[in-house]
Amino acid sequence: MTYQLEGKTVLVTGAGSGIGLATTRRFLEEGANVVAGDLDVSSVNELSGKEKAVPLQIDLRADGATQLTEAALDSFGRIDALVCCAGVAPTRTGLADVSPEDFMATFDVNTLGVVRCARAAVPQMAEQGKGSVVAIASDFGRMPEPLFYDYCVSKSAVLSFMKSLSIEFGPKGVRANCVSPGATRTPIWEKPGGFIDLLAEMYGGMDREKVVDHFAKEHKKFALQRIGEPEEIAEVVLFLSSDRASFVTGSDYWANGGSLPVY
Repeated sequence: MTYQLEGKTVLVTGAGSGIGLATTRRFLEEGANVVAGDLDVSSVNELSGKEKAVPLQIDLRADGATQLTEAALDSFGRIDALVCCAGVAPTRTGLADVSPEDFMATFDVNTLGVVRCARAAVPQMAEQGKGSVVAIASDFGRMPEPLFYDYCVSKSAVLSFMKSLSIEFGPKGVRANCVSPGATRTPIWEKPGGFIDLLAEMYGGMDREKVVDHFAKEHKKFALQRIGEPEEIAEVVLFLSSDRASFVTGSDYWANGGSLPVY
């Protein structure tokens, strides 16, 4: 299947790792021009098709959204899609472990990062009369988890914001959708002190690889019996960014392996 993205110009935040990097790779494979923004974009330089990529070191807490948009217009003259993958997910042990300042810091990246990018890029797409915005939300945005208090709140806000965006800009030809992954093997999971290490401690010092299997099969009881891979989420993003999804807006696509809430 081709998504007919050749020659399209796409902005991707969080492009340096995880879902953002996998998404950037797939856009390049489809022949799109990609303006790839992140705090560290060194991984983008290693991708096949990198000649069609503009790696940009940005901080969405500052003026990164404006830089990203201006780079796209300067390099390619238009913006066809915006994909917001940048995010942070600090692990918590409970309410006492997360301060009001922690909430605001997470919200600044995960929610306001999307807002800033939309404010910078969507008016350009509206002028063209066509465009697509896809934000990476989370199944935690609808099924909260106290191990990620601030992350869950920030992703719930993303879901609400994107719905409003779809209502305002749908008449102008701009679609806005979310993809809500379940547990996905990204640096947020695998880094030292990340979610795997937290679960290993919760499970009494269980081996790291056994932790992932136990979480998927016993804790969350995923229908597919495993966590996801970034490449699997990227395919949903590409579909929503393409004209294959021309009648889809205001939606939240769950790509979570059939996870169920545990209360």
